[in-house]
Order: sequence, then C-alpha cells, then structure tokens
Amino acid sequence: MLDRSARPPDRQWAYGDGTDQVGDVYLPAPGADLGVPVILVHGGYWRPEYDRTHLRPMAAACAAAGHPTLLLGYSRVPGDPDAAVADLRRGVATAGEALPGGPPVLVGHSAGGHLALVLAADSGIRARGCLALAPVADLRDADRLDLDGGAVRDFLGGGAHQRTDLDPVRLPPPAIPVAVLHGDADTLVPPHLSDTYCRATGSRLVPLPGVGHFEVIDPLSTAWPVVMAELATLAGATGIE
Repeated sequence: MLDRSARPPDRQWAYGDGTDQVGDVYLPAPGADLGVPVILVHGGYWRPEYDRTHLRPMAAACAAAGHPTLLLGYSRVPGDPDAAVADLRRGVATAGEALPGGPPVLVGHSAGGHLALVLAADSGIRARGCLALAPVADLRDADRLDLDGGAVRDFLGGGAHQRTDLDPVRLPPPAIPVAVLHGDADTLVPPHLSDTYCRATGSRLVPLPGVGHFEVIDPLSTAWPVVMAELATLAGATGIE
C-alpha cells in the first residue's frame, strides 16, 4: 500500500500557508449521485517520512463509490503533537470549502485513526461520525509496548502519561458516533488497543478475522467491503450538524 499508484487528485486544496496544510480532493464521476463526504487522515506513526500519498488509492476508491473525499495532510513534527491536532481541526472546520454535501465522516488509519478519535471527542467537531481503522487508541499502552521503536514518545516529546489530553481512551466519550475496525492479525498496532478504547467509551468495535494492518485501507482486499459498509452506516448517522 505504501508504494501503490493511484490516479491523481482532481485538485489540491490549501487550508493554510504551511507546507503540510494541504489536502487532495477526489470527486465522484460527473453526474454520479453524491454520497456523504469523507475526510481521510493518514497514518505512519506520526513520523515526517510518511505523508498522505499512500492513502490515495483509498481516496480514489471512496470517490468512485460516490463520496466526495478530502485526503488531509497535516504537520508531523516530532515532539509537537499539538501542531498535528491543530492542523486537522482547522482542516475539518473549513473542509466545506473543498467538499460538497454537508458534514463529513472522518476516517483515520493507524496514527491517523488516533488523531481522528481525538477529534471525535471534541464537542465542537462538525462531522456525522468517525471510522477508525486499526487506530492507536491507547497511547499509554502503545508507549509501554514501545510500538515502532518509541513512536509515541517521539510524537509527544515525552511519555504518554504526560499527555492524557491526547490519549483517546482517556478522553471524554466521543461527541459523534464512532466505529472501530481492527484486524486480529494486525502485528503493527495490537488489536487489544481498540478493544480497550471501545470498552471505555461505548464505541462499536468490528473485529476482522485474519486481517492485518494495511488491508483496511486496501480497496483490493477482502476487508474493503466491510470498511465501505461501516462507512455507509456512519453516513446515515445524525452526528453534529
């Protein structure tokens, strides 16, 4: 998935002056019935070497299914997690400039799933729902497990216990409907992190037998129909208008 090619975006949209404050806009075919818009947040353990481009196949597939889609970039500066969150808050708040169709569904993968869950706990978020795919939903446990060689500490600039305000499992319950998909064969982000989060917040967990970490963002995988079905469910949710 990190190397697969995809069609280029229909256009790019800047939501600020920063290098990373830009999103790729993917639109359905002309004349297609428009579904609920989607905002994608990419993963990569918050590291600067991983950008939004590896989610372009997913963005193109969402648009092909009728969803106007915005694939957001965001700051990934080690030790400055607030910059990433602030960028995404700004991007989501102003996404109506780029996407037709009203409040979107937030979809985040891995570290992007973590960030999407942080946004979902914000009572001011304007979205229908949040779909978290293999998210790093418990920073304290991820830190304890030293995932990706200290990714949590690199991201936060210290231990997870210092930033409970960015730890989804320790935040208030989400302000919008949340569904979490996690494969039980995921060796990069342990699935029990999602189980812990869903038990703590009452969010819906959809376990995926035999599925690893990247299948949930792969339109060619057997997990993809489940991803699209959960997206459709959230698209019909009330959320916050």
